[in-house]
Amino acid sequence: MLPLLPGLGILLLLGCQVTAAPSAGTYLCSSSPVNESAVCAPVKRVSQEMLLEVAHGQASPCSLTFGQYACAQSDLLQALPDDFLVSLYTCLSPKPASAVDPEYSVLFFSKYDAKKLIAALTMFSQRFSHVPLSLEWSMIFINGLGEKMLEVPDIDSPPVLSQWIHEGLQPFLVEPKVFACLHAKNLSCETFQMIVAALNGIYSDLPVEEQRNLYAGIKHYLIQDESNQKCYSAAIPGLNSTAWFGNYLGSFLEHATVGDLQLFGDEATLQRFTRDPVNIQMISNLTLLRETALYYTSLLTSGLDFPLSSLPDRLVCYLSPSAVSNLSRDDALSLARRITKNCPLNLTHRGITRERAPSSLTAEELQVASSLVRKFEHFPPEILYGLGQAAVGLSISSIENSIRDEDLKASIPALGKVRGWSAEQSSTIINKLLRSGYQIPDGQSLAKLGSLVAGLNSSTLRSLSSEVILEAIKLPEFVEQILPLPSALKMAFVEKLSSSVHHPADLVKYIPDALASYIPKSLLVFGEEKPNIQDLNSKTWTREQAAVFFSDIMKTEPDFSSLSQSVLQGFTCAAANEVEEERFQELAKVMKKKNVKLGEDQLNCLVKMVTLHGIPKDLDSYPKDLLLFLSPSDYAATGSCRQFFANIGEANLDLLQRESSQRKQLLLEALACLRIPGTQVTEENAEVLGRLVCDLGGEYITSSGGNLLKQLRKCDSFLPEQEEAIRSIISSGNTTFGPPAAWSAFTLNELSELIPVFDHSILQQIPKNALTVWLKNFARDAPLSREELATVVEELRPTRHKRADDCPPGKQITEAVLEDDLMPLSYTPEQLRACLKNVSLENHLSQMLTYAFSVEQLAVLKEHLDETYPDGYPESLLYKLGSLISFVTPEDVSKWSIHSADTLAALLINEPTDDQASVIIKRYIDLGNPLNVTALNAIGTRYVCLLNETELKMIDSNSLKLASLNPSACSERTKEILYAKAKSAFSDQQRSPAYYQLIEPYLGGAPAADLKALSKDNVNMNISTFMKLRRDSLMSLTPLEVEGLLGMHLRDLNKWQTTSPIREWVQRQKQSELDKLHVGLTGGTQEGYINLVTPKFQSPSSASLGTVAMAFHLLPALLTSFLMMWVFS
Repeated sequence: MLPLLPGLGILLLLGCQVTAAPSAGTYLCSSSPVNESAVCAPVKRVSQEMLLEVAHGQASPCSLTFGQYACAQSDLLQALPDDFLVSLYTCLSPKPASAVDPEYSVLFFSKYDAKKLIAALTMFSQRFSHVPLSLEWSMIFINGLGEKMLEVPDIDSPPVLSQWIHEGLQPFLVEPKVFACLHAKNLSCETFQMIVAALNGIYSDLPVEEQRNLYAGIKHYLIQDESNQKCYSAAIPGLNSTAWFGNYLGSFLEHATVGDLQLFGDEATLQRFTRDPVNIQMISNLTLLRETALYYTSLLTSGLDFPLSSLPDRLVCYLSPSAVSNLSRDDALSLARRITKNCPLNLTHRGITRERAPSSLTAEELQVASSLVRKFEHFPPEILYGLGQAAVGLSISSIENSIRDEDLKASIPALGKVRGWSAEQSSTIINKLLRSGYQIPDGQSLAKLGSLVAGLNSSTLRSLSSEVILEAIKLPEFVEQILPLPSALKMAFVEKLSSSVHHPADLVKYIPDALASYIPKSLLVFGEEKPNIQDLNSKTWTREQAAVFFSDIMKTEPDFSSLSQSVLQGFTCAAANEVEEERFQELAKVMKKKNVKLGEDQLNCLVKMVTLHGIPKDLDSYPKDLLLFLSPSDYAATGSCRQFFANIGEANLDLLQRESSQRKQLLLEALACLRIPGTQVTEENAEVLGRLVCDLGGEYITSSGGNLLKQLRKCDSFLPEQEEAIRSIISSGNTTFGPPAAWSAFTLNELSELIPVFDHSILQQIPKNALTVWLKNFARDAPLSREELATVVEELRPTRHKRADDCPPGKQITEAVLEDDLMPLSYTPEQLRACLKNVSLENHLSQMLTYAFSVEQLAVLKEHLDETYPDGYPESLLYKLGSLISFVTPEDVSKWSIHSADTLAALLINEPTDDQASVIIKRYIDLGNPLNVTALNAIGTRYVCLLNETELKMIDSNSLKLASLNPSACSERTKEILYAKAKSAFSDQQRSPAYYQLIEPYLGGAPAADLKALSKDNVNMNISTFMKLRRDSLMSLTPLEVEGLLGMHLRDLNKWQTTSPIREWVQRQKQSELDKLHVGLTGGTQEGYINLVTPKFQSPSSASLGTVAMAFHLLPALLTSFLMMWVFS
């Protein structure tokens, strides 16, 4: 047993970081021994009989006070049942705690038998494991439990310690503020080291959350401000061990951030720690947070005297370019082999908050690879095989000039395993191979290319036979390479496969998952063919794709729980309407369990069907997003309004438009439920509000201080008043993050979502070094656009210089500079212009345009390209324009040679303005290119409305069948033309339930006759589609036909009856016919009355003046005829 363990019980409860200032709750902690005589003197003694009555359930546990239990005889307490702690807590928690209660707790638990106490705590944990405890009483209970635990024999052994953590203290671990008790306990470094050793023994058995909680407690002890005790002093024996990380952190170092390490010691001290053999050995078996691993590796290797051969294998993935700059060729090759072995494709970087593409590499990883490659002048196969993953550092010029054709062919197996090739590198290698006569006669030859497949262009791929593609996709090693391919290449693969596989079931079976989402919807109509559920479940579909075959699934699969999340997201009202009510409830509950994300129209239907016969009493069993369409009163049978809004806070609030009355009402009801009368919101209430915090006005943000920042970081956008309020709070420094002038790179990382809100006054306060470190280590994983990052770069760029003809000394642009993502920091626009002379950007342009260049710097890059290519950019360069597209002029476009739909796609994916896109599309068409599937998908829904009538008529129905367009926002004429083509394209599916899903985007151009026919097919059209129908077609529909079209959505007519065009349609109908719909529509024509609707005449631009004049001339005669008929009837 440990000789001194005061405070262990408290340590086990340490979680989130707390400030060093004493907490208001510290008085609830006390240390033993407790003077029982003094504490119990004022307490009324309790008889043995009374305690036994409580123990046997004959008297209420609440009939005695906490003091009476604490001062009772020890042997009497042993008679209490195992569930007594649950009852005692229930009695005490509603009451305010007194100053003597912590001492009662120490006395009470000290008298409990340890084994009996564990049994009681186990029952307590089962009852309260998911129920928040009272903060006061948590601290009081823990005060006594901690002291009792210190008396337990062998508490330092992993099994005993583990039992106390898992079976006894779990409910208390979730409350961070109990950590304030640590300030009331004194603990020596020697004892603390023994505690860490005991905890380290059970580290691997703990859930990650408990590991984090314990680490935060360990850290809190090590950085206590009051004692300034960090348990290290070179001058004090017993505290001078440099094995500090192993002694005081152990495996918990996995949860340390760089900021934490810097709190533990200055850089010189930390460097001594990192080089200690005990720490190096320990690190070899840990998986650090990515930024910590980078920093740790930097500390280890920053001196010239540290041999990289001694670097743990786990850290070779985090080397900096400077650490490898002075290696010999042999050492470089040896290190390259270690990197290839220890930094595999699926390397997991702990601590990354945003997912990266599996093949993407950081700028530093690329720079290290380039540094290693630069050690060699020529690259025979043995060098390329030896470089392995480091070959990604090959420059374009090295590929073209330093590798012989036969050596390149011989090295394909090695180069095909390299991840992270840029588009320029892979295409250069592939083109060189093809020029040298490399053939792709079969699937094996294609698969052999590995990651180099990304260098194939679409036309080369289309020239291969379908058999080659089919053979290749059956090879697992080839399928692994498909995910990172560009979209154009994925679509080309799907085109080749679908042209040779004629049955949807076979296509689904053979298609790799990475390509499944690119299959055109029309090729997923099974018809009479039975779909294979297992094949469908194994693929990732878009919601629109899954909707096409959802009806087929409902008919063939009785077990909804066997369906994947991806398949279930295709839920359609029409398909679900065919399911019995009980089965439908089951379907909805399965969607909750599988966390299926549905769209607004789907949820609108779901809520109607779930509540068809009343509100269920178990709404928590249904998708949370469903609650967005209900009210707290609907939830009353399930839980409290607080629970309702806690669920709303976790729902996808973006399903409701931000300014919608529905969303505003939810916020008002939430504020009322949480009893927030003013504008100050506590952190606890902000947690409940969740995403609803994004709708709070600026006055709430200002009044609440920093309480809302955690939730505001999850918001997608802000109103101007909200942004101003956030800036005000941040500038004040009165938040847990402190003033901007004191921020570190790690503070910026925590606040990265709010950086776009910061203005110049905030950014200029942040230390420049913090901004630089953040850009270098964190910006890549931050949810910021390149433009938003450029704002930060502006703050760090050197002062503007006068225009100079010559590049300043030390500013020459080398390959290393072009590969550095911090390049924008080093050049003013003037310097960039001067230094770019005689520099070719083509081979680096794609990579460079991901850097955070300012608008002025981008303009210089565009100017440089114009000077390099005065007669127009080559087509190969058009693929790489990226953010430079915003500088393109019609004159530029007129010089371009756009000879393929792939080039058109590459240009339009950069999201040019409508004017620019229109010019680019016109140039593509004027050069004689067809509007084929690739071109139509490139144009997409965003730009399809820009096509004129002549261009629309060029579209082939078969191409439209395989494209994905939604022209509902286009002009009436555009919709009419595209509807006619879509109807022709999908004519072979008209008898299929999937037909409606295929034709629905085009229905805005449908004539009345086609809508009348659809009304008989149980399509359950949603109201948003209904309101976008052709006006003349909609006005021709009868109430019965509208009922047939809308189905489950019929009641939505009432909600929108005052909105055009539904208002005008209602006015044209007989009220008696509207009443038969039973949805509360009013405003129709009464019997015996004429409802005159203002006639809609064509504008003079589309109808002659004579026609308009004739209409007015005939109006009196028409009115007279109507009146005569009414009189004589």
